[in-house]
Amino acid sequence: MLRESIKSAQIAAMKGGDKPRTAALRLILAKVKDRDIELRTATSQPDDEVLVTEVLQKMAKQRKESIELFEQGGRADRAAEERAELAVIEEFLPSQMSEDETKAAIETVKSDIGAESIKDMGKVMAELKARHGAVLDMGLASALVKASFG
Repeated sequence: MLRESIKSAQIAAMKGGDKPRTAALRLILAKVKDRDIELRTATSQPDDEVLVTEVLQKMAKQRKESIELFEQGGRADRAAEERAELAVIEEFLPSQMSEDETKAAIETVKSDIGAESIKDMGKVMAELKARHGAVLDMGLASALVKASFG
């Protein structure tokens, strides 16, 4: 399970004295725990693998945005720290679909649900997330869906 592999990696990093990696893994586990707490009152609980993957995807997206902003602000040191955290986060994410695979998935969904115009974009995105959420870069998918109707 993903959660257990992250905990094991944290223990190994602590034993190895790798402080930056240990800090990144602690941060991941803290975010997962926060999500667990949020869902205590929810009516339905997502599968644990899905929950952890969603948290990791959100963290990866935040790191990518931070890296871009730090580079624009001339803070290469902070951008490097964010890149190191992103590398640890991406170790645990399932490999993402390529652009070609994403385009094929979009076309499949469009034909399955009968999407014909940009008005159907929300339905297409919802179905893409339901079918391929863990392995799909939703930002890329959104741009490709919009382009496919354009």
